[in-house]
Amino acid sequence: MGQTDAGMKNEMFREEEMDDDDESPSERQIVVGICAMTKKSKSKPMTQILERLCKFDYIDMVIFPEEVILEEPVEKWPLCDCLISFHSKGFPLDKAVEYAKLRNPLLINDLNMQYFIQDRREVYRILQEEGIDLPRYAVLNRDPDNPEECNLVEGEDQVEVNGEVFHKPFVEKPVCAEDHNVYIYYPTSAGGGSQRLFRKIGSRSSVYSPESSVRKTGSYIYEEFMPTDGTDVKVYTVGPDYAHAEARKSPALDGKVERDSEGKEIRYPVMLTAMEKLVARKVCLAFKQTVCGFDLLRANGHSFVCDVNGFSFVKNSMKYYDDCAKVLGNMVMRELAPQLHIPWSIPMEAEDIPIVPTTSGTMMELRCVIAIIRHGDRTPKQKMKMEVRHPLFFELFEKYGGYKTGKLKLKKPKQLQEVLDIARLLLVELGQHTDCEIEEKKSKLEQLKTVLEMYGHFSGINRKVQLTYLRNGKPKASSEEEDSKKDGPSLLLVLKWGGELTPAGRVQAEELGRAFRCMYPGGQGDYAGFPGCGLLRLHSTYRHDLKIYASDEGRVQMTAAAFAKGLLALEGELTPILVQMVKSANMNGLLDSDSDSLTDCQQKVKARLHEIMQKDQDFTEEDYQKLAPTGSPSLVNSMKVIENPVKTCDKVYALIQSLTSQIRKRLEDPKSADLQLYHSETLELMLQRWSKLERDFRMKNGRYDISKIPDIYDCIKYDLQHNASLDLEDTRELFRLSRALADIVIPQEYGINRAEKLDIAQAYCVPLMKKIQLDLQRTHEDEAVNKLHPLYSRGVMSPGRHVRTRLYFTSESHVHSLLSIFRYGGLLNEEKDQQWKQAMDYLSAVTELNYMTQIVIMLYEDNNKDPSSEERFHVELHFSPGVKGCEDEETIPLGFGFRPASSENEDKKPNQGSLEDLSQDEPDQALQISDPINIQRRSPMIRNRKTGSMEVLSETSPTHSTKGCTSHRLFISCSRQSPEIKPASGLGFEGCSMVPSIYPLETLHNSLSLKQVDEFLNSVCESNSEVQAKTMKALSGLFASQSQISLYSPQQPLSSSGSEASLRPPSQPLWHGSIPSSAVSSAGPSSPITESSGLNFSFSE
Repeated sequence: MGQTDAGMKNEMFREEEMDDDDESPSERQIVVGICAMTKKSKSKPMTQILERLCKFDYIDMVIFPEEVILEEPVEKWPLCDCLISFHSKGFPLDKAVEYAKLRNPLLINDLNMQYFIQDRREVYRILQEEGIDLPRYAVLNRDPDNPEECNLVEGEDQVEVNGEVFHKPFVEKPVCAEDHNVYIYYPTSAGGGSQRLFRKIGSRSSVYSPESSVRKTGSYIYEEFMPTDGTDVKVYTVGPDYAHAEARKSPALDGKVERDSEGKEIRYPVMLTAMEKLVARKVCLAFKQTVCGFDLLRANGHSFVCDVNGFSFVKNSMKYYDDCAKVLGNMVMRELAPQLHIPWSIPMEAEDIPIVPTTSGTMMELRCVIAIIRHGDRTPKQKMKMEVRHPLFFELFEKYGGYKTGKLKLKKPKQLQEVLDIARLLLVELGQHTDCEIEEKKSKLEQLKTVLEMYGHFSGINRKVQLTYLRNGKPKASSEEEDSKKDGPSLLLVLKWGGELTPAGRVQAEELGRAFRCMYPGGQGDYAGFPGCGLLRLHSTYRHDLKIYASDEGRVQMTAAAFAKGLLALEGELTPILVQMVKSANMNGLLDSDSDSLTDCQQKVKARLHEIMQKDQDFTEEDYQKLAPTGSPSLVNSMKVIENPVKTCDKVYALIQSLTSQIRKRLEDPKSADLQLYHSETLELMLQRWSKLERDFRMKNGRYDISKIPDIYDCIKYDLQHNASLDLEDTRELFRLSRALADIVIPQEYGINRAEKLDIAQAYCVPLMKKIQLDLQRTHEDEAVNKLHPLYSRGVMSPGRHVRTRLYFTSESHVHSLLSIFRYGGLLNEEKDQQWKQAMDYLSAVTELNYMTQIVIMLYEDNNKDPSSEERFHVELHFSPGVKGCEDEETIPLGFGFRPASSENEDKKPNQGSLEDLSQDEPDQALQISDPINIQRRSPMIRNRKTGSMEVLSETSPTHSTKGCTSHRLFISCSRQSPEIKPASGLGFEGCSMVPSIYPLETLHNSLSLKQVDEFLNSVCESNSEVQAKTMKALSGLFASQSQISLYSPQQPLSSSGSEASLRPPSQPLWHGSIPSSAVSSAGPSSPITESSGLNFSFSE
């Protein structure tokens, strides 16, 4: 019987019923009509749900054929009691509305409201009327006939719409909801350009474009960009009381759609918070759409609705199909059964019981990972100072509010352009009259012009100008200028450039991010044998609470973005990742230091350092006492290399002279005149770099400026690594000597004796220490963060588990200071603690904290211990000195590997002294997982070390594997070729010299209690009262409910209940009343009880 026949039959039923009420209604069925385009009505989800709906005894289905909908008048459409009808492309909504008027069926989704859903302006209006949070927005309506007339003012890094200002990053959405071409515009400070989103095509949902200006035709909504953690939440309601939510990767991130083995977009079920359930209810009721899909953005502890799609089903979730059919069926029966005298009562369901996994064994659960990481390889930092007195500079100073503080930083392209314009103007005037009133030096102005014109375009990441007001002109002449005769106020202009992250630095950061994944538990099912996938799973199921902070320097921010890209397996450009994932902590001293405002202590230390280094004689015993009171081997060795500091400086000076003359010769040679050096530097620029150092290093009085030593070392290190192809003579010798000098000067600038080291470190680090303390404390408190829905968590280990990760990217000063605090702040007593003594010996042998240095703190919870016991929380401290230097291999001190067996097993060890002995002791622990040969065969990622694999399980080749692991090195041994990266050996991009690999993490200590660490942090932070006020200011800045920690959007309120806001009173001890979490991790810490050292990945069949 065809569908129209079914309709006829129903019509007969209806007429009979109307004629004769006495007739027994037992035959009567409820007819549910589906009126939609074939593509929708015959789709897999619809078919699955209708099949289930048919199981209701009294419900019949009728699907309206598409040709009937499009061609027949509504009078000829099939009859029904209940109508499920929704708009999609090509659907005649007007006819459906007319049909509903004619037949008056029960509407599952209101039809008139569907006109509104097609217009984003109406959607936003309705959301706002309902009091639902949505991003701050403004509507730009353009008349298609004269698009010029509209209230849009476009600036460099912002637009103004109807008087409302939106700073980049902002979003531009067409007002028509059917148009999916949504653009996101990025600020120049993050690299500019825009991300263009569109309906998924194959594996892409968006693409990055360098275009930075907004569209000039059409009407749009402009709204603030919400910094989520790179995932979007899609919510599907079925009536006001049911909502299914799932997460997918945000299309704005890298535009690559993640697909599973069947080619479907990967999505993960998510649990909604109580507030979000309320939002789902409001959306469902406000738009009168029983079945309704909408998008949520979770940002800063708040949830915002950014799109309402109307009728949509979840794809391929059996549980949702069951639930949806049940809810719809019951709804239809509840409404229509009484009218049609159908005997029916609402079935009572037993509540679904969430499955709670139990803990077992003495495995501990990873709860928190905190890492402080130095930025990656960069171009040499350069700066030039000049005193300026021209009125144009004073005007500029006033224009940007310099008089308020007497200082001004100019980074924005527009501002730098103004400085360049002044320089050009003055140079033109100087060219015309030689005797005119311009005092600014010609050579300096020319350098200012050259540097500002350098890249052909401005990007706030690589240059900045600082102006400082000097009331009586510049005090003493430095090496750079003759004494100026004039008095009266002047401005000190400091131009800084260089210091950008190099391509090698990006690769280092990304590789480290990828290796970092291996510290997390997990990786089962599809992922078995791929270390690091546990983290990806954790992250995408919302149980990885990740925040990445970076100081406001471009190189630090780009390092953070590249690291995030490796950590979360993202693709594409760094700009979108930077904007979404990296928070800038620049306004509160958390990760930035005002290098201008050195503490008194630092000034004194510098003076003493200069004095000792100016003596023209061999270092005496007394000098060793003065310079290296801590007796650090790395310092003592460097002093031995140097012998006489002034003679060594003479040699260095002579070598620099030789270098500059070699470069000049090359420049005269026509073959090499336009040679391209690394990272698009020219020989000309390289010569400028070195001759400036040559001028500055030796002062007018013939003494050496010791503060230039780090710069000399920096430059030679860079050229040896990246420009080795020039084959300049004596560069190795210059490297060796400047390195020995730098190994003294750099660490000692942070204090010479213990007290000074601690004092200076606290000046830098107290805000960061406080923040770390909060991160450790809050781990076991806020259990309300994103949790996974327990019913869906089969195959995801323990749904309750939350790991909090906090990554802080910063510069050398913070890493030095933090390490000083751990070394000299009295965390442990070396005399009493053997493991700590070894760690201290190891640290004092490390010569330099190179790029990508890491300090990692890991917190574990032992669920078998009493919640109030000190043993419940366990802290480990790890460290890596970062990138391997040019000729490090022989000299590098050896640590004790990553997470060796705990010191409590000491009595079993023959001798603590050497790594070999450590390894002999644990043959079976490391390979407890399954037999060794099996591991080698099954795991695609564990190769022998020559290919540069992830050394996760063992550093020994299969033949030795019965002996166990030499040391459980976690990271990459040679990063030119990682299993997931195309081999970039030799020359890769930009003639990239080999990217040096990064030292693996070494464990400094692995049996600290949380109480110990907490008390230590308290004492260190409190002993410095002067800094205390600054810290509280910084932290209140960070957590104030009005502030937002993102670099880009200042107007976003942080919820006061948000996770970052709970500053708990210090009086309450930490380890009381923590909630035991019912989960077990697959990688416990190296506790003596489990005797498991290294990482336990299970590679069983």
